[in-house]
Formats: sequence, structure tokens, C-alpha cells
Amino acid sequence: MHSVQKITPCLWFNGNAEAAARFYTGIFPNSKIGQILRYGEEGREIHGQAPGSVLTVAFELDGQTFTGLNGGPQFQFSEAISFQVNCETQDEVDHYWQLLSEGGPKEAQQCGWLKDQFGVSWQIVPTLMIKLLTDPDPAKAGRVMQAMMGMKKIDIDAIKRAYAG
Repeated sequence: MHSVQKITPCLWFNGNAEAAARFYTGIFPNSKIGQILRYGEEGREIHGQAPGSVLTVAFELDGQTFTGLNGGPQFQFSEAISFQVNCETQDEVDHYWQLLSEGGPKEAQQCGWLKDQFGVSWQIVPTLMIKLLTDPDPAKAGRVMQAMMGMKKIDIDAIKRAYAG
């Protein structure tokens, strides 16, 4: 029996929740579109959406469930919430960086952050960087922090060089 995930992030979109879910499920392995609920005539005076249009779309990204909600233009995404993608290799960092930034703002953000075409913020994080940032030697960790602060997409080799001094 499949159990329901206890906490599921719900992302508020303005009419493009299904397009976003299809975009994301095309990027991450072990991903799929789930149930799609549609607006009905009921409550139209409140929700203002066309009957039959997508209300919510359930989707999974690498086994993590999400809900996309077409709630309207009232709320926009901000960097106050982001999703971290933990990467083992530079190829993986490059892969997720390229695909998630496709169609998004041209200017990347600092320290491995990017914003996608839907306005959602992502952090593409090499797992090695976290290990090096938490090194007990403050000089080594400090050099890694300094190097990371100067990057947009994280360069693992440059992080390793900074760590080594």
C-alpha cells in the first residue's frame, strides 16, 4: 500500500501549473504526473476560472511529491523559498543548471541559485561543497566560502582548489 507523503509542497501558479509539472518531470528521473483536478462551474463567482481548466496537478520529482495549483495572478514566487538539488558531480551540476534555467531569466543568481521560467528558485548544490564548507579547519572552510560567493553556477574543481589553498 502506498502511503501519502506527510508534507507536500504546493506551488501557486497563474494558469501554467500543468506546463510547469510537465517541464519539471521531464528534467528529473523517477518523476511523473499524477492526478489532475479541474475547476467546475461550482464556486466560479469566487475562483473566476473557466470550468474544465486545471485546478491542481499532482506530480513527483525523483520520488518527492508536489502539488501545482492554478490560483491566479495574486501571488508570485520569490527567493524566500527554493528547492535544493544535491549533485555528486560537475556533470550533474551542469545538467540541472542547464535544464532548469532554460527559458528563465538570463541573469543567474549567486552561489548556485537560479530562477526557472516559472519564477521558481532552485539551488544546484554539489554535495562536496557542503562537506568542505563544514570542514573543522576554519581557514579551509573560509576559502571555500569565499570562492563560492564569487560564483553563480558552482564549479567543483574551483571549490577544491580553494579548499586546498
